[in-house]
Amino acid sequence: MNILIIGATSGIGHNLWVHYVTSGHNVIVVGRRRELLDDMERSCPEHTLPVLCDISQTESFYNAWESIIHKHSRIDLAIVCAGIGELNPNLDVKTELSTLSVNVMGWANAVASIYRVFERQKSGHLVTVTSVGGLQPTPVAPSYSASKAFQINYTKSLQSKAKGTDIIITEIRPGLVDTRMAKGEGLFWVMPLDKVCRKIIKAIDNKQKRLIVTRRWRIINFILKHFM
Repeated sequence: MNILIIGATSGIGHNLWVHYVTSGHNVIVVGRRRELLDDMERSCPEHTLPVLCDISQTESFYNAWESIIHKHSRIDLAIVCAGIGELNPNLDVKTELSTLSVNVMGWANAVASIYRVFERQKSGHLVTVTSVGGLQPTPVAPSYSASKAFQINYTKSLQSKAKGTDIIITEIRPGLVDTRMAKGEGLFWVMPLDKVCRKIIKAIDNKQKRLIVTRRWRIINFILKHFM
């Protein structure tokens, strides 16, 4: 199987790369840190195909995407987990716009490009990694929570669009995961990365429509959705 992971150099994306290459799949890994991509290729050269790209740079992504499609006749599974999030209670405008350039503009460009390829293939499995944080605006990270709300609704729109086709759309909606994205004081229910990724892999294998991970975060998701 040919698998594409955008945002593969750390956190959830990196953990999923480890799983899929050790399972014998060919994995195209897209990231913006060359040294980490090089390390990944050295550790598993027969199954790792690194692509240096910052998705917030649309021209860079366009060139990378054209190269990927030219080299690979088919993409079976695409996982988009690239994203940034900074605490920004003082509303530094540069920080806000930087977050939106990755989590909204770059993310939507990548997701839409993948979906269009799947339409041409007439099949494919697209996985987006959003966040429970998209359900609750926060004064300390407004652009992050707003961008995740965008991703949730964009994914739902594509799920509706894909009805009646062989394109599968899975939304992974984590709570706090023990990665560098978890920032702030007094964090609770921070989930181990390995546990989260095992559940994500199972959801992908089962072609689930949505996974809120882990179980305790489903409670928070329900409260935020229905009572806040």
